[in-house]
Amino acid sequence: MEFNSELYFITDSTPYDTEEFLFRVEEALKGGVTLLQLREKSRTTKEYVELAGKVHEIARRYKVPLIIDDRVDVMLAVDAEGVHLGAEDLPLEMARRIIGKDKILGATAKKVAVAESAWVAGADYLGVGAIYPTTTKVKTVLTSVDTLAKICKAVPIPVNAIGGLNPDNLGVLKGSGIDGICAVSAIMKADSSRQAAKQMRQAYRELNKG
Repeated sequence: MEFNSELYFITDSTPYDTEEFLFRVEEALKGGVTLLQLREKSRTTKEYVELAGKVHEIARRYKVPLIIDDRVDVMLAVDAEGVHLGAEDLPLEMARRIIGKDKILGATAKKVAVAESAWVAGADYLGVGAIYPTTTKVKTVLTSVDTLAKICKAVPIPVNAIGGLNPDNLGVLKGSGIDGICAVSAIMKADSSRQAAKQMRQAYRELNKG
């Protein structure tokens, strides 16, 4: 499946009730998000599936692929466009066999060798970071921009930078070879998720000029 990872928005529903969360997600899509990931670490499977169904309905209206974090079963349950898996999740080879060749399979990589292995195992794109410290995870392992650039050169699939990124600190990524940026708090916690998404995408495009 073709996709554009220029502005990859990863959600965080914890500060909001369902109505406010869905409103912020839709506003972000209006602002220019090109790929959407639903990330839920603490919901039950039933709750995750119910929320995923609602988010997928919104994402479809904007023709933006929905990626489910961690859970292949939830992805299949709502027929989302893809799944993103980390080092502690289902092995990529197994996931690819289960989801089929037409779904998007994303993976996390912090080292060149891991990135190469993920590509061989069937990953369609990589999330690499954290570039800056982030508040969305308890454990944050920073990845240097030098390593990010090496990963971009090592694999032929899209590579997205992630971790504490906002419109004001993207300059460090210039020349790294990335295909897009991931944002969580910069969009999710902004006063206007639509305006925040618009600013993030504009900042990324400015980064790639010249």
